[in-house]
Amino acid sequence: MPEAINRQRRIFLGSVVASVAAAELAFMGVANAATKLPKLEPIRQIRAGELDVGYYETGPADGIPVLLLHGYPYDIHSYVDVAPLLAARGCRVIVPHLRGHGSTRFLDSANPRSAQQAAVALDQIALLDALKIDRAVMVGYDWGARTACIISALWPERCLGLLSVNGYIMTNLPGNKLPLPAKAEHGWWYQYYFATERGRAGLEGNRRDIARILWTTNSPKWKYDDATFERTAASFDNPDYVQIVIHNYRWRLSLADGFPQYAELEKRLAALPSISVPTITMDGDSDGVVPATDGKAYASKFTGPRSHRIVNAGHNVPQEAPQAFADAVWTLASARG
Repeated sequence: MPEAINRQRRIFLGSVVASVAAAELAFMGVANAATKLPKLEPIRQIRAGELDVGYYETGPADGIPVLLLHGYPYDIHSYVDVAPLLAARGCRVIVPHLRGHGSTRFLDSANPRSAQQAAVALDQIALLDALKIDRAVMVGYDWGARTACIISALWPERCLGLLSVNGYIMTNLPGNKLPLPAKAEHGWWYQYYFATERGRAGLEGNRRDIARILWTTNSPKWKYDDATFERTAASFDNPDYVQIVIHNYRWRLSLADGFPQYAELEKRLAALPSISVPTITMDGDSDGVVPATDGKAYASKFTGPRSHRIVNAGHNVPQEAPQAFADAVWTLASARG
């Protein structure tokens, strides 16, 4: 009899333990689901120019087109919160991986891995053509801001408006040979590192560590976590990543040649053409790369309507201040004419 009672007790206790364990697993599953980082997915692929472009799209197909362009060392997830805010307002939002990032690939393995400014800008014109989008709001920061500015200057007929973080950004090769104030030069340390073969090898082997340092120094007040960083860092595993980054920075310093097919466009860009489309320029008040200004220094480069905003963010403005950023984009999108 005591043995039967003990057996029943063991069965009862076992069922209690199993129930508790199941409850804990269920709770963990709910907790993990609640804390799982959102991603811009699914990623679509489309042939555009010399690339098979990986991009995310959201919002109504007949909505106001908005092209969101990321910078270095970031990826499309800089817009992970901005994209749904704009889609909810009726925008057709396109967020492409720039060449050398994410799932974007060259169609021909023999094509040069150029990353001079004209090449990156032409990628986006080809993407708009492939998607059959005549005009869009051009939006960007860092590399993306330069690209958005170039398109707005050279192809204003493709632009509904421009949002450019850090204002008028256009690479002028002769001007880039002139020294900046020492504090500004310090912020560009990685450009000079990448100018060396040691720097190329360092980027190849330490691309994540370098990106982490830049994230922290570019945005000293941004408290990102490991999961947020790794979500973006996966895009750095692109096989062309190192070649693209290295060429971009070496070309800017006149340490790498440009390619003949872009020579005419680069000649036009060297003249620093003005931008006539409706524009909002924006600075982050804690930007560790380009300190915030009142925007007056480059005001003459904008011949159309322009306003300037300073927001509570570092260099990666859309990810750090998504609501303020989306509001600025919507100001341009809703005023299209």
